[in-house]
Amino acid sequence: MLYTSIDNKKIKDLKKLNVKKYRDKMGLFLVEGRHLVLEAYKTGHLKELLLEKDQLFPLSVTTNYLTNNVIHYITEVESPSTVFGLCEKPNYNENYGNRIVILDGIQDPGNLGTIIRSAVAFHADTIIVSKDTVDAYNSKVIRSSQGMIFHIPIIVEDLYEVIPNLQEQHYKIFGTKVTHGKNIKAVENCEKFAIIMGNEGQGVEEAILDLCDEYLYIEIDDRCESLNVGVATSIILYELSK
Repeated sequence: MLYTSIDNKKIKDLKKLNVKKYRDKMGLFLVEGRHLVLEAYKTGHLKELLLEKDQLFPLSVTTNYLTNNVIHYITEVESPSTVFGLCEKPNYNENYGNRIVILDGIQDPGNLGTIIRSAVAFHADTIIVSKDTVDAYNSKVIRSSQGMIFHIPIIVEDLYEVIPNLQEQHYKIFGTKVTHGKNIKAVENCEKFAIIMGNEGQGVEEAILDLCDEYLYIEIDDRCESLNVGVATSIILYELSK
């Protein structure tokens, strides 16, 4: 079917998916661009393919078409793609695997996307995010993840509840803290662990740090005050993967 009007109910519903509360309500989200759509398709998350009129992208999924004015209405970028995907939000169980990344209050979509990408690259099993972390299905997060959001479970939890539960299951909980911490290069190998990374400005909340078993830090040049949380997470995950 070809959609030509921005007043069509379906098109208005697609536009609403730019807002988190509607993504949560409908259990759906949009991705834009051939690469992201293909990643969604390969992992079974793609519900519907939306193409600009006369475009071709042969996937075995329900396909509908949009005129240029409709594409500019639903997109969040200045120069939109001609390929969109309507995806179902996955429901993950609490089988977290052995290697967990816990995020406390991450606010920047680009940082979360980078962390997702690195978590997949360095073999993390699950990402657990606090309720005040930016929504993982924000379009900027999805683009920054380069489609890796489809390859790792991302679960929203109350950190004050989930951390003690993980400890009962014999996970070692690492907090990130410069003082009283252990150099990441000196950490002994452990089978089951969770690493907690904190907010861009404040770091990990003190009350969350109090729940940790051990603290880690990355040794850097004294002239550099700190690292971006996405970069720091990538380094830590790389070191823990060795």
